[in-house]
Amino acid sequence: MKPKKVLIFPAGTEIAFEIHNALKYSKFVELYGANSMPSHAEFVFERCYEGLPFEKEPGFIDALNALIDKWHIDYIYPARDSACLILTCEAANLHTEVVTSPLRTVEICRSKNRTYEFFEGEDFIPRNYHSIEEIQEYPVFAKPSVGQGSVGARRINSAEELMGLLSLEEEYVICEYLPGEEFTVDCFTDRHGKLRVCHPRNRERIKTGISVRSSLILLDDEIKRIAERINEKLVFNGAWFFQVKKDANGRYVLMEASPRIPGTMGVSRNLGINYPLLTLYNMWGYDVDIIDNETNITLDRAFISRYKTSVKYQKVYIDFDDTLYIRDKVNVMMVAFLYQCVNKGIPIILLTKHSNNIHDSLKKYKISEELFSEIIHIEQQEDKSKYIEADGILIDDSFAERKNVRDKVGIPVYDLDMIESLIDWRI
Repeated sequence: MKPKKVLIFPAGTEIAFEIHNALKYSKFVELYGANSMPSHAEFVFERCYEGLPFEKEPGFIDALNALIDKWHIDYIYPARDSACLILTCEAANLHTEVVTSPLRTVEICRSKNRTYEFFEGEDFIPRNYHSIEEIQEYPVFAKPSVGQGSVGARRINSAEELMGLLSLEEEYVICEYLPGEEFTVDCFTDRHGKLRVCHPRNRERIKTGISVRSSLILLDDEIKRIAERINEKLVFNGAWFFQVKKDANGRYVLMEASPRIPGTMGVSRNLGINYPLLTLYNMWGYDVDIIDNETNITLDRAFISRYKTSVKYQKVYIDFDDTLYIRDKVNVMMVAFLYQCVNKGIPIILLTKHSNNIHDSLKKYKISEELFSEIIHIEQQEDKSKYIEADGILIDDSFAERKNVRDKVGIPVYDLDMIESLIDWRI
């Protein structure tokens, strides 16, 4: 099968990064990214365009179609709730297929008020208030009817506080306060409409509305019943999720549902359930089998750093002791960089004052000599700069060696903690 060209939009969201992580190793997919503004996406996507108009601006669809035509895109994968709605609404006008559920499902899920109205009568819907006069007891819970994650959600402790909130232009949903634990339930519905996966996970730590620490929990009958009921009443294509919270009596109550990939679905992906790829299989008309390793797993994420640098080099000189290996272990980050050099055809020269037989030591650490275009083993008193040409860089843990080479040859020199700036993580 020829790889399908998949464009992820917008490419700078946590959702986009999860879709990218899920698809970047697939031989069936060639990934592209698009944004309306500069973002971290340029450090993630090998092919990324960041000059589109914003979604609600005139000319957005025309500009998007021009990019789709230029790159010959086969599918566009929405990576934000608003993008999911706009692209689904405009599906007939796009020059490619949208990886999405039916428009009716997307529209109902986009608004929490519409979601609650649609599921009215179900026992998992929270008690909703349509006016301040209906509320007999505080606190209550308020959240934007149209929003992402838990952004803007808040506990309201009095009628005065609620009046202030409702004076704003944004539409809110007001419901009973739910004091219990909150869970996200990752789901997959196959192309026949059958619910194949239902994985609940907790939300142990939240940052800017996103769960940044999450562990899978056991699926109980009540969560499964809610998932099956949602799946019966709405039509989903592939991956979707919903969130529930426990009320004062320990009963699960629906907070929201969404027909897209959540950014923390990687918890299940690392058990073998690749939701973005399974959703594409739905699009391609494939029946799927699913492997679930069913082990305990916790995801935790924090800010990461990626770098752009102007350094140019035609070869790499690298030390051995406490550089290629450290604390009697192979330096994994260094090996990743060296294989990046192999992929780019950049020669690697091992330049070392190792006190033992270097060939035996390489064998001990299972480092192939074939990795190096040359192995230069010199005496302790020798000057490394004599063996280094001006079109390279030096990687060495010794400050004295780095300073000597920098002063005499004038090339960039790197300590171990600097290597991350040389690695291109895009694939």
